[in-house]
Amino acid sequence: MRKVNKIVSTLVLTSELIRQILDTFESEMELGLMQNPPKASSLQMENTFIPELPNGKENGDFLALDLGGTNFRVILIRLKPGHQAESDVQYYTVPESVRIEDRGEPLFDFLAECIHDFMEKSDLLEKHLPLGFCFSFPMVQKALDIGILVTWTKSFNIPSVVGEDAVKMLNDAIERRGDLKVDVVAVVNDTTGTLIEGASVDPHCAIGLILGTGCNACYLEKVERIKKWEGEHPGIDEVVVDIEWGAFGDNGVLDFMKTEFDKIVDNNSLLVNSFTFEKLFAGKYLGELVRQVLLCLIDEKLLFRGKLSNMMMTHNAFTTEHVSEIESEDGERKAREILENFGYPSVTDDDLTILRHICAATSVRGARIVSICLASLLNRMKKKFVTIAIDGSLYNKHPKLHQLMTDFIAEMAPEHKFKLMLAEDGSGKGAGLVAAIAERLKAHQHKTEA
Repeated sequence: MRKVNKIVSTLVLTSELIRQILDTFESEMELGLMQNPPKASSLQMENTFIPELPNGKENGDFLALDLGGTNFRVILIRLKPGHQAESDVQYYTVPESVRIEDRGEPLFDFLAECIHDFMEKSDLLEKHLPLGFCFSFPMVQKALDIGILVTWTKSFNIPSVVGEDAVKMLNDAIERRGDLKVDVVAVVNDTTGTLIEGASVDPHCAIGLILGTGCNACYLEKVERIKKWEGEHPGIDEVVVDIEWGAFGDNGVLDFMKTEFDKIVDNNSLLVNSFTFEKLFAGKYLGELVRQVLLCLIDEKLLFRGKLSNMMMTHNAFTTEHVSEIESEDGERKAREILENFGYPSVTDDDLTILRHICAATSVRGARIVSICLASLLNRMKKKFVTIAIDGSLYNKHPKLHQLMTDFIAEMAPEHKFKLMLAEDGSGKGAGLVAAIAERLKAHQHKTEA
């Protein structure tokens, strides 16, 4: 176990490393908010142009679209003051033929076709509806209804859309049809949607976090701190800033904390040297990180008597779901089942102890890394109480993450009261709520101009 601990100890964050990660994160945030930074930040710190959160007075019917993977959703959100939002949803599968294309028009025509199908089935074709578009890809926002795509992720690759405004392309597709009374009034990503959805049920909500396959966060920032937002902004005190922290460290600033295992996970990933932060712990990578540690221990003959099964050699075969199961109360039995499927029908108690130790160490490190950044946001905002709205499969399914994060954040931001709140389906409902906010802002502007 001494030899095992020596290898696994590289995944333990010392107080010195924690301080260094915190300082690096805060420095990158400041750079990302500057107008002309002396060097580029790995954090986009995007202004979402959302200057206020739901106030409970939202009223009317709004459409929401949620595009972030192969499952695309069209949602009708019905809002009444003082009532919980009601919603109808329809799922569509985005065909590969429009996800991997030279031109973007086929994708947006497909989205418009789905909107038509949904509205026809819901008997809404004669109704004029504002629409909020949850577009869960890195984008630069120039206004609440302008989102310029920075890069595709996941299973999408349409080069001609990079650098284009997703809202304009969707509005153009709606116009080409000529049979839809729909206006795209706002664009958000899933993180912002989660914050907005959280704020609709808890007025203390000021941070949104996605902790699933990938990871990102957004928060309420004081307008005077956003140096790159030029001009006067009368009446606006705070605005939602999308950090895009999945890419934190893509410029090398986190290299000091990367272990050999992290480097192997990165080198074997689809996009090497990108999404550095989320590769340290997010759902797409946590299982593979554990597998790399296991391979090392097997190679050193410290595990499974040095036997390497075919399944254990397979990239991504050990999943984050496996980690969550092994971390559960029934973890020992689950571990035996998983190992049997991996070609290890008879394992020793030591083997099980080591496997569970590795799953615990990687889970604790992941919870700690996210908590460092969340504690930094709490210290930055200096609010009396903050609810952190969280969506995502990793947070939802990992049995220990909630408690670990609660403990770590409390330890690092002792002066600030907070709670973690699950906000399932924030992306879809949040987009509809942002459409309602956009309509309210528009009405207020017309009133002021009149």
